[in-house]
Amino acid sequence: MAQRSGTNRAASDQFDDLEGFAVAVVREDSTWRCTPLSPDALASLPAAENELRALRSTGAVFGLLDVDDEFFIVLRPAPTGSRLLISDATAAIDYDIAVEVLEALNVEVPDIDPDELDEIEPWEEGDLGVLADLGLPEPVLSVILAETDLYPDEQLGMIAQRLGFADQFSSTLDKLPH
Repeated sequence: MAQRSGTNRAASDQFDDLEGFAVAVVREDSTWRCTPLSPDALASLPAAENELRALRSTGAVFGLLDVDDEFFIVLRPAPTGSRLLISDATAAIDYDIAVEVLEALNVEVPDIDPDELDEIEPWEEGDLGVLADLGLPEPVLSVILAETDLYPDEQLGMIAQRLGFADQFSSTLDKLPH
């Protein structure tokens, strides 16, 4: 299993310290396009939703967020409310954006002692079918999520590969400041 950093980094701290990335993915006709979202999208679910909604596309729009190299979020805004998936619900112990995701899903924040987090096996919460209509069925996404020895960026890379935008995704990540 990928190791936790052991630091508490919540949005209430300086979220500029958050590692990771937030990428918007748009599919119009049969063409994929990836663009970076602002650093705010890593710290705030509403910020990420607003940025994705502002893209205005006739095709599919969703966000892939790798928060602090600890967990990832798939966010797909819809008129009736966003469809969400978080790769590790235990992240809500350390990260405000994870709490926001669980609250949006009407899932209680896990009652786990922060000192015991390393012994807890992570579990996902949310909509496993969030990308099914684009070619990533629930069982395949479940297999990707079960690969807990991989880091979130590697899991997101597998999602991009499976859906057919791995080159665009990789190119976008290469342009981000490190």
